[in-house]
Amino acid sequence: MGTAKADDFPATTVFSDIRVDVRPLLAKGGGLPAEALAADLTAALRKSFAGRIGGRGPGLVVVITGLSLRDYVGNGGGRFGLGGMQNDYLEGDALLVGRRGDVLGRHHQLTATPSSYGGAWYDPANESRRVAVIADIYAQWLARDLPQD
Repeated sequence: MGTAKADDFPATTVFSDIRVDVRPLLAKGGGLPAEALAADLTAALRKSFAGRIGGRGPGLVVVITGLSLRDYVGNGGGRFGLGGMQNDYLEGDALLVGRRGDVLGRHHQLTATPSSYGGAWYDPANESRRVAVIADIYAQWLARDLPQD
């Protein structure tokens, strides 16, 4: 692919399609959370960009390079319950990709959410909810931040 610089993303009203690439996470041993993230983020992006998908424009490919789910137990501790808050992080690049595979634009994004957003830490579904929550927030911010015509 081409060589667009970070945050060099031209205004685009409509994308031909949206794809999520988690291969960098899988290469780091991301396993099941990375695969779950691919599905959750694809659904969240399609929802957040619902009015901007279709047609013959360039594609949007979101390449996820980092997912960090911190251990979460309680309110973060610290004196009087302040400070020490654990956050989850999702990092990647949104690429505007032309028909020939050339990168026309790149936008880097890092999203952080409190680890508590997944609900009770002792619930077995906590981690999957945390992945779904951070994917949704990432998609909403991306839709807000990418320039439109």
